[in-house]
Amino acid sequence: MMNSFNPRYHRQIILPEIGTAGQEKLDTAKVLVIGAGGLGCPVLQYLTAAGVGTIGIVDFDTVDISNLHRQILYGTDSLGINKAVAAKQRLTDLNPTVTIHTYTEKLTPKNAIPLFSDYDIIVDGTDNFSTRYLVSDACIITDKPLVYGAIFKYEGQVSVFNYQNGPSYRCLFPEPPKAGSVPSCSEIGVLGVLPGIIGSMQANEVLKMILDLGDVLNGKLLMYNCLTTQFSSFTINRVAAEISKVLDAAHCFETTDYDLFCGVKQISEITAQEAFLVKNAQFIDVRETHEQPKIEYLNPIYIPLGSLEQELHTISKEKETIVFCQSGIRSKRALDILLQNGFENISHIKGGAIALHEIIPDLTGLRDL
Repeated sequence: MMNSFNPRYHRQIILPEIGTAGQEKLDTAKVLVIGAGGLGCPVLQYLTAAGVGTIGIVDFDTVDISNLHRQILYGTDSLGINKAVAAKQRLTDLNPTVTIHTYTEKLTPKNAIPLFSDYDIIVDGTDNFSTRYLVSDACIITDKPLVYGAIFKYEGQVSVFNYQNGPSYRCLFPEPPKAGSVPSCSEIGVLGVLPGIIGSMQANEVLKMILDLGDVLNGKLLMYNCLTTQFSSFTINRVAAEISKVLDAAHCFETTDYDLFCGVKQISEITAQEAFLVKNAQFIDVRETHEQPKIEYLNPIYIPLGSLEQELHTISKEKETIVFCQSGIRSKRALDILLQNGFENISHIKGGAIALHEIIPDLTGLRDL
């Protein structure tokens, strides 16, 4: 039994809703924080100070001088050090009784599931949509509650997803915004105190869940404007279809390209004329075998889209690869599969076989020059 007069935690232990039993809940809790930046720093400080027994920190970035106005775990001596490592140094000094694990590699679909499985609660302190969707999907698959936070200039958002059969991040944002439409903090700036406020709110939601206190932000999005000091909130409804979509695709989670999904990677599209004149490329026809017209002149490899993943071994990664279908829709999906499986020099034909068929009579012979 924990000493109720422990001076480190005495101020929270004497709260009747917490007591020694609550402190013991904190001591046995395991929380994983993704990102030790503007949001992650206050989350980590308050969870460590509160005595959360095991904390994981995921961050592959290093401390830069431009971080210091808002990432208050670090100082000048931290410059150039990995953020997870630098954060652990400061947090260990704050509370040496907490076990802190650092993960200095980038979070990916390949390492997310085993990592998340070791923790009770996941905190998203990231600043890009690719990682947010990755974290959200991994939380759905591992059935872990997710404490979400985001900031933009003078405004911030906080919510809790996947908690007690509540909505997920995809219920709020089924699709990412168009690539480049939402500037990052490095592009548009942020008032340094804002991530401290939002990160503290995230830490508060974690503590409420561990201690079973108050009303968790489950099914609600809380929004804060630090210039007007105004709060607003609205309800988020659970969309079962969005959650089922993630669970149904769980078998291919490890090969999902979230940069591609969020538009960070752009699918390369070329015209029929450009494709026809490329020499020494391998052409992949992903149509069904009965579809016409046939484009035999290009000597394509016939692999229907539904069989593409099983036939990847028949496609060379060394050659330029050009994919086409009937009109250019299925070939985009084929490119997604190829990108997820390590193919790089690939493109698809706008307009597909129909466009190729229209230009072949005019260009036959030019390709052999």
